[in-house]
Amino acid sequence: MSITNAEWSQRVKLAAAYRIAALEGLDDGIFNHFSCAVPDEPGHFLLKPFGPLFSEVTASLLIKVDTDGRIVAGSGDWEPTAFFIHSSIHAGVSRAECVFHAHMPYATALSSLADMRIRPVNQSSMRFVLRTAYLERYGGLVMDTEEAAQIVDALRGCDVLLMANHGATLVDDTIEGCIYDLHYLEWACRDQYLVLASGQPLRLIPDAIVKSTAAQMVQEKCMAKRVHFDAMLRRLDATNPGYDQ
Repeated sequence: MSITNAEWSQRVKLAAAYRIAALEGLDDGIFNHFSCAVPDEPGHFLLKPFGPLFSEVTASLLIKVDTDGRIVAGSGDWEPTAFFIHSSIHAGVSRAECVFHAHMPYATALSSLADMRIRPVNQSSMRFVLRTAYLERYGGLVMDTEEAAQIVDALRGCDVLLMANHGATLVDDTIEGCIYDLHYLEWACRDQYLVLASGQPLRLIPDAIVKSTAAQMVQEKCMAKRVHFDAMLRRLDATNPGYDQ
């Protein structure tokens, strides 16, 4: 393959993101999928082929796909739900340079409750309580553009989507931003699960404090997302190197 330096840099970071998610227990066997747009190639995005585990992904393993489903570069096939989710979001949400879809444990557990909303129960939830949309009807596997269109509509105004009985989808303009949100979304859902499991009344943060703190958390993400990604890379390099091959 002829690959520009900009594309190779994205490939390395995306492969690292897959392995970081696996390291944190946020993967789901051979399923789930992350993608990112190819620099200077409108309509093309990078995606894990169907088959390898998150922990096995390398930069050169990723396939390049266009929004019509053609594999432009690389070997293997895309998993159908991966194509419909990612192609639709990349085409329909202009800021979605990166798209992560995962069935991580606590976020998926929250999406399975009658009340699946992130509640303002502690500081972790402040990152997401005003940035999350909810798809509250489970329609089965995302195997067509009609089901994918609902995901696109929900993400036009939010960066995070909890999908009923399913999991989470996140978008950002950088891989670092998606990894940051993936990590802390699972923490927020874990914290809420533990609070609910206690059976005690919730101590909810007042609305005025929620609004001001949520704005602070957006600024915190801008400041911290690359520092967080670098920290995750150090841990990955010590435990599962080779993603840059």
